[in-house]
Amino acid sequence: MSLRVDVSPDSGSVRQSTERLRILSVLNDLHLKYHSLRDGRVADYIPQLAKVSPDLFGICIVTVDGHVFEVGDYDYLFTIQSISKPFVYGLALEDHGRDYVRTRVGVEPTGDAFNSIIKLDERSKRPHNPLVNAGAIAMTSIIKGTDPTDKLNRILDLFQRYTGHGIFADMSVFMSERTTGHRNRAIAHLMLNFGMIDGNVDEALDLYFQQCSLMVSCRDLAVMGATLANRGVNPLTGEQAITSEYARDILSVMFTCGLYDYAGEWAYRIGLPAKSGVGGGMLAVVPGRFGIGVFSPPLDERGNSVRAIKVCEEITEAFGAHIFDVAFAFGAIAPHPVKSPPPARSALLSETRNGHAASPQPESRPPA
Repeated sequence: MSLRVDVSPDSGSVRQSTERLRILSVLNDLHLKYHSLRDGRVADYIPQLAKVSPDLFGICIVTVDGHVFEVGDYDYLFTIQSISKPFVYGLALEDHGRDYVRTRVGVEPTGDAFNSIIKLDERSKRPHNPLVNAGAIAMTSIIKGTDPTDKLNRILDLFQRYTGHGIFADMSVFMSERTTGHRNRAIAHLMLNFGMIDGNVDEALDLYFQQCSLMVSCRDLAVMGATLANRGVNPLTGEQAITSEYARDILSVMFTCGLYDYAGEWAYRIGLPAKSGVGGGMLAVVPGRFGIGVFSPPLDERGNSVRAIKVCEEITEAFGAHIFDVAFAFGAIAPHPVKSPPPARSALLSETRNGHAASPQPESRPPA
């Protein structure tokens, strides 16, 4: 098992270094606790995904001040799958603006599975939200570009800003999805029939299958989450991946719709904006503090990583990260998060739940 933290000897006080080592200790304990868990099954409806080992398991936290904590198979590459959806939604917002995008997709949870066909609102001429397959295909179909290659390159550039490095698609997974994705083709043609999408359906589907086939690691997911937590600024590169306004929109739909028919239970128990993927990845965000990436291929009956759900729940408890715990940590009146500097507070909040010890106190950052 690999264990790593990128804390240099001069990166802070002795107290901060000790607290950072405690964070790594928490991740190590979680990895040891759940590595032997055998619940769930690896996705097999996409043939290439069925070949992945169920024993792979990685956890990573990246804070908004740029510290990285990793354990297990944190650098193993796997396909991003549905975790790509909120980020491509953000690109559509940047391409067209919020008002137009709202005419093409809603923001309402469906309570149904990610690949549901029935939740197409014929009255409004739009899918319910951008994180179900129907809404994601609709968003991919409106990405700007001169041709399919240009559109794909724009998506690759998008994920390079979020991860801090070049990214590529696994062509074997792409072809596997393209060959067997009959349900997504049915969804796309239903939307074409209802006037929810226009243009070349096959081109839109190919682009959608390619974005789902992008290769990422557990660490990449945590950096992407930390970028959203940091108002759209990648904490490792300093690059603005998306404006803070649209980062908020992405986090909002992730919180209400990111876990599909498990979204309510997730919000109640874990309370974080998050997105899962059938490749075994899970990305969660603690706004203003850190991003979480977990990779473990065995899935529950809803298509969410079994180990990832348990890890995120325990991280929430250990660091007081539930969104309403964080809200209660502020006073009655807090400064506007964009117009005024945020209050000085820890990336891994000092006030925790259930008697857990305090967490680090890095310097506050100016607004992005």
